[in-house]
Amino acid sequence: MPAIAESLAEWAYGYEPDAEDLALARRSLLDTVAVTLAARDHPVSALAAELPDAARWAAVGHVLDFDDLHIDSTTHISVVIVPAVLAAGGDARAYLAGAGVMARLGTLLGWSHYAAGWHATCTAGAPAAAVAAGVAWGLTPERLATAMALAVPGASGVQAAFGTHSKSLQVGFAAEAGVRAARLARAGATADPRAVDAWLKLVGAQGADDAGEGTPHSGRPAVPGGLAIKMFPCCYAMQRPIAALRDLRAECGPDDVTAVRVTTPGATVHPLIHDGPDTGLEGKFSLPYAVATALLDGFPGFGAFTDDAVGRPEARRLMATVETERTEGGAGLLDGEVDLAVTLTDGRVLRSALAHPPGSPRRPPTDGELAEKFAACGSDVPALLKDTTWESARTLLLTELPGKAPA
Repeated sequence: MPAIAESLAEWAYGYEPDAEDLALARRSLLDTVAVTLAARDHPVSALAAELPDAARWAAVGHVLDFDDLHIDSTTHISVVIVPAVLAAGGDARAYLAGAGVMARLGTLLGWSHYAAGWHATCTAGAPAAAVAAGVAWGLTPERLATAMALAVPGASGVQAAFGTHSKSLQVGFAAEAGVRAARLARAGATADPRAVDAWLKLVGAQGADDAGEGTPHSGRPAVPGGLAIKMFPCCYAMQRPIAALRDLRAECGPDDVTAVRVTTPGATVHPLIHDGPDTGLEGKFSLPYAVATALLDGFPGFGAFTDDAVGRPEARRLMATVETERTEGGAGLLDGEVDLAVTLTDGRVLRSALAHPPGSPRRPPTDGELAEKFAACGSDVPALLKDTTWESARTLLLTELPGKAPA
């Protein structure tokens, strides 16, 4: 039985994208570059300035939590794979190869891996970034499998980092670990592809013992299930509650609210670890703050996730009204639905339930919604993205987010 890395490498090497794949790749390129440009002035941009290109671009691209998500694997695919491809001078096919491997590895890792506290974007991301860079450099299947094995030491990241700079930085480290592994494999470094199988078992992958038989390492589309595009710059677990509450704003104002009860499968809010956030970064991982910003801000943008915004007295009051009932079951961020009961000062109770938020694979963003998102990323972003290619995107990021030599 071939090692998992060998099976995935053969798939990635031989995959021929169709029109649907190429459309997803282009949307992913534009979305990732847009959210990266949006963070040009974020403190993480300065902190990451001395990192290699892939690490710098991935860290900055992830810090606003506005990048896309693969629901089935709970991984932010494009913010790892796009920087790896651009750093290696690759194109859409290299992106789709790396994205496909990341989706498949992440799905194999499963919800139990994520629920245990791993940051699956990093764990699945490092070996997948190795494939993306390796395909860009024309590596053989054997060399691609070797690159995946060489990336295993960099395949790590934990959810305890959520709400700090470390979350986005560890995503950058994963992207760079993959590029570095591919570079070493191209130079002739050796590694046993079975290291990937051993690593999967160690980190609790579902069915790792018989993954060679039970895990689909072939087929299409390149990214099974597609990608979810975020409409709000915060953790994906907050997208659904925010969207559901926005449906009620026409019937009440924030001053009218005395209590909010949120009922949802526990899995869907697993990453929301800050019940009483004190900073904007913590606010991006807070269910009570999702309620507060949806009621106060309507369409929460970047300004809703600053330290000052989280500290608003009216936000603190609304957060204190939130009661959460986490029901049993579920194994993903969009399982079941969120149900909201909002009690008003006059005694009325308004209800809203939602299964699929805007931008999710079953409610893909319209061209207009994408245009609005890109405009929100900066007044110059739509013009900068005009006629963007993979080659020009690399030049754009080198210009807008230049690195600097270590001191």
